[in-house]
Amino acid sequence: MEGTVDGFSYGLVTPVVAYLMACLGGALGLRCTTRSLLVEHSWRPGWLALGSAAIGSGIWTMHFIAMMGFTVQETPIHYDRATTFASLAVAIVMVGIGIFIVGYRGAGGTALFTGGTITGLGIATMHYLGMAGMRLGGRLEYNTLTVAASVVIAVVAAIAALWAAGQVRGFLWSLGASMVMGLAVSGMHYTGMAAVSVHLHSTPEAPSEGASAELLAPLMIGPLVFLLLAGVIVMFDPLMMLGKADLRKAAARSRPHPSYVPRSGDRLYGHVGRRAPVRPGRRVRRRPGARAPQKW
Repeated sequence: MEGTVDGFSYGLVTPVVAYLMACLGGALGLRCTTRSLLVEHSWRPGWLALGSAAIGSGIWTMHFIAMMGFTVQETPIHYDRATTFASLAVAIVMVGIGIFIVGYRGAGGTALFTGGTITGLGIATMHYLGMAGMRLGGRLEYNTLTVAASVVIAVVAAIAALWAAGQVRGFLWSLGASMVMGLAVSGMHYTGMAAVSVHLHSTPEAPSEGASAELLAPLMIGPLVFLLLAGVIVMFDPLMMLGKADLRKAAARSRPHPSYVPRSGDRLYGHVGRRAPVRPGRRVRRRPGARAPQKW
């Protein structure tokens, strides 16, 4: 017996709120990734880790807000807590791997494709592992082609979002990228849900109205609080709101003094491999045969 599935039992409330949560997580994660490109190596892992957790928490929260509107009329739905939180851990870890690849290798070529693919697969894995945590009086079956389409959407969205994060073009650019990412993640979710059919057992249980929402709401308190704290960190960081002009000024400040001649063993700093500038009063020593700075 096939169950009667309704993915919008609360109307447009759950899709809209879920989309906003995906945008919030994406915006925070992309801004943290952008910020990591402007700092020294010692600070970069912290920003990338914060970005990974923000994106992972955002898409996880988006998924289960959307699942509040998912009902099967003939049977109640419950969720296994261990599997549910395992899906959150998988999302953060796999998104983190992709973000760290782009953060250290740059948003281009092989690194972007590899990092985006891992991030997209992490989003898809989170979705279907979360679905595996559902407990109801029947079994779930999936249409293979629709599932494949949802995975492709997740991968393409992740590659596009990481590319946008690597452009470092200011807050509005990242905001637009996060809106596109939120739309793609929501599209991936509902594409995956379109692949689901429920086959009930011979003796279905009596339906229990509101069971999904009552269980899922407490589970999402932790990720929501984390996203709030991450938002506070991002808002109070002075470089988060920079545009292109300010970024050029920041890059100019980090260039070495014109009279400095690089020597082997000098300390490197910054993500572009610039050398530390000469301190006032420091004698400049040149290697034998080195050319003196030219004045034009």
